[in-house]
Amino acid sequence: MKLLYPLINVLQALFLAVWGAFWITLSGVLMVLSLNGNVPLMMARRLWAPMHWRIGGSRMFVEPLPPLDWSKPYIFLMNHQSAMDIPCAFAALPVNIRFVAKHALKYVPFLGWYMAMTGMIFINRSNHREAVKSLQQAGERIRSGKSILAFPEGTRSRDGLIHPFKKGPFVLAIEAQVPIVPVAIEGSFQNLPRGGIGLRKHAIRVKVGMPIETKGLTPADRDALLRQVRDAIIQLNTEIGGPGGVQQAIAERGFEGSSEQKSSSSS
Repeated sequence: MKLLYPLINVLQALFLAVWGAFWITLSGVLMVLSLNGNVPLMMARRLWAPMHWRIGGSRMFVEPLPPLDWSKPYIFLMNHQSAMDIPCAFAALPVNIRFVAKHALKYVPFLGWYMAMTGMIFINRSNHREAVKSLQQAGERIRSGKSILAFPEGTRSRDGLIHPFKKGPFVLAIEAQVPIVPVAIEGSFQNLPRGGIGLRKHAIRVKVGMPIETKGLTPADRDALLRQVRDAIIQLNTEIGGPGGVQQAIAERGFEGSSEQKSSSSS
């Protein structure tokens, strides 16, 4: 069986690519016919996302959700273990969410088209002016009633630990004056490790925390807010069996979460 695993993994990856292209095309057609931009997001949550872990024989468990008013906009911030996190977030949260994503994803066939079509926010971190402009656009969408999800580590973890957070999402939250909801995921790192396409059978767990208010906060409160949210995500992560995070809380400028940073763990 071990000799068959590489072939199985390739077939799984090809199937998911076709699966994604099919649902993106269909949801785009239905969005045009219905004139409803939420249709592709609802289809992603209910139809597209679950296949990503089911095809490998895995399951996703979502802890009981907190008593939030899900009709209000929030900024969901989640630790980032794997490419599996995106479909998991779609399926775990009972709202239509837009992602804050790297600018490069805009040019990926089908995926980039879908993200642009549904109003995702692309951040070009190599261009500070463009990055600020993108965050301002995200703030406008949040104030109009749309919820946003971002991965404040900026990239996937290389070791499963929660690494330092970038400041951008917290600048956005303070500008929008919208509550931040911490979200923790555990098991997606083992399910689909960074740098490969090999799906492994491993349970994935997601836990959503209580909102952290930003109303009345100013830019001077940014770093304190970052630490508060990061501590909340680390606590949620450990509660669902995760390893917690490294001690360093704030990422250095131009240096996203990496095992090269301080890596002594804290629970």
